[in-house]
Amino acid sequence: MNQQVKFFVDRFTTRHRDVVGLWFQRSPQYLGMIRPHFRSKGLPDELAYTAMIESGFNPRAVSRAGAKGLWQFMAGTARLYGLRVDRWVDERLDPEKSTVAAAAYLRDLHVRYGSWDLAQAAYNAGSVTVDRALRATGPADFWTLARTRFLKRETKDFVPAIQAAVLIGRDPGQYGFEVSGTTMTPDLERVVVPPGTDLRKLSASTGIAVQTLRSLNPVLIRGVTPPGTKWEVRVPAGTREGILAVLAPRKKLAAVNGGRRHTAGEVDLHIVRPRDTVSAIAKLYGVSIGNVVRWNNLENEDSIRPGDRLRVTAQSLSVEPDGQGGFR
Repeated sequence: MNQQVKFFVDRFTTRHRDVVGLWFQRSPQYLGMIRPHFRSKGLPDELAYTAMIESGFNPRAVSRAGAKGLWQFMAGTARLYGLRVDRWVDERLDPEKSTVAAAAYLRDLHVRYGSWDLAQAAYNAGSVTVDRALRATGPADFWTLARTRFLKRETKDFVPAIQAAVLIGRDPGQYGFEVSGTTMTPDLERVVVPPGTDLRKLSASTGIAVQTLRSLNPVLIRGVTPPGTKWEVRVPAGTREGILAVLAPRKKLAAVNGGRRHTAGEVDLHIVRPRDTVSAIAKLYGVSIGNVVRWNNLENEDSIRPGDRLRVTAQSLSVEPDGQGGFR
């Protein structure tokens, strides 16, 4: 406890009590997951409170600078530590995967600086900034650097704020905070789904609320699994078998007519090619444009993309994945 840490203990227990109380209410769920990962990498338990100051234990937090998730990774650093960040998936929003990446990052920073305080400062400001400060001052600990002009106020506050959270976290009741003693783990199962599975259409086919599917799979930033590969989605406990039944095809797709037309049971499918239009597809199969739009839940005639599989008969006994983003 020094003057800087005491400042944040006072702030957290007075003016910011409500928001810090919310952080501590969330803490059991995430500390119970973070600590075992950190211990396995030789990191001290107290480092888990870095996530409290970074995101308030909010796995969907997004900063003005574009940092995301429980550990507020920027995209470049996230990719460097093995997280997938692209137009389909953002694993910064996966609490467990991002925790594994954060443990590796903090461990590397500790190897670099030999100090957990400096490692945390570099986590916030970047190693380039801390390196520059150390070159300007010579060998120094964080508290010495914090008295210089070489670190920004945000970084100077970051480390003592974490230590204040650690102190309160050791005995929250002493500071008037209520914390549940159990780790809250949502009941869920996992199901492997085809490429391009649209959670909205999976919801419509299974009766699971789309909001539930989105909340269980926040890494799917477009609500669609990536094309070209199967994907494991999280679903509520007790729903796995029903989803598998919906996904199971009546029989294996058989390609006919030069690869343009496929049959699944009694359902005819058309694979959209680059210059296809809804009107041309309807004419090819002798059906109305309105029926093609209705059978495939299209927003309008122009909302098709190459690789989509369109139903071109009225019957629809199974869910068929398209290659670019959905069940059609």
